[in-house]
Amino acid sequence: MCRPAARSYYPGAVYNVLLFVLIVDALILGAAVLLQAGQGGGLASLGGGAGTEQFMGGRQATTLLTKITWWGAGTFLFVSLVLAIMSSRGAAPRSVIDTEAPPPAPVQATPLPLQSTPQPAAPAAPTAPTAPRQKPQPSGQRPPDR
Repeated sequence: MCRPAARSYYPGAVYNVLLFVLIVDALILGAAVLLQAGQGGGLASLGGGAGTEQFMGGRQATTLLTKITWWGAGTFLFVSLVLAIMSSRGAAPRSVIDTEAPPPAPVQATPLPLQSTPQPAAPAAPTAPTAPRQKPQPSGQRPPDR
């Protein structure tokens, strides 16, 4: 008999709430990234189009959108990791050795095919002795070809 799967430590409601938080966070993060103005830095400035003062320039002021982006990204990564761990706990593989094998099916006895019809009983009274059989004499003919 197989034992039932291990009960999940986290109820389904917590998983659903975290999934909702992840979706809302993804929408906020996407809006914050799209609302930011491009600054022309990063890999685009390495092509020679920007001066070294922009590449090696001072630190820019942190805006509200930048803070929302960083917090949104951190929250997204953390909630995604928690959901991945919660999902993997319910589907953990179980060892084959730990499970009990079902009992074998009962074997039905089948009769042995020794005699298909019963033999008649031997006669009760002895009969007169018969003459011993003689060997047939060879006829001198050859057996037919097969």
